Amino acid sequence: MYLNKVFLYGNLTRDPELKALPSGSQVAEFAIATNRVYKDKNGAKQEEVDFHNIVSFGKTAEVIGQYLKKGRPIFVEGRIRTRSWESKDGTGKRYKTEIVLENFQFGPSLRDGAAGSAPRSESTTQPAPADKDESAPGIQYPEEQINADDIPF
Repeated sequence: MYLNKVFLYGNLTRDPELKALPSGSQVAEFAIATNRVYKDKNGAKQEEVDFHNIVSFGKTAEVIGQYLKKGRPIFVEGRIRTRSWESKDGTGKRYKTEIVLENFQFGPSLRDGAAGSAPRSESTTQPAPADKDESAPGIQYPEEQINADDIPF
């Protein structure tokens, strides 16, 4: 058995680009940046950044296009795919390696004081409603009604 599985956690480097296929299905393309901090042979701290192209389809693409913006953290699960095509300018074959999204989770919102942002001031914090579940204090739910059929996972 062979395995092609990718797990990445990083920040969006640009807003998702939403397109429609001829069939009417949606496609979202975006990129995320991941980093690695290590010490080199001299003991100096180094940071290495990698950029990953991500593509998603269908309802997942619609949700990503609606809710994600540049700088927002995201956890992605998918598979690696390399596409190839002949260039239009005659310079030869071109390649693009990307992650085909199979599942994702939103990272913490920047207004929650996560991802290195400044903590919220107490004056902007709204009190939680009495019927809110206290076990999930950092989750922000949208104001609009969500249909269970619209959820991509």
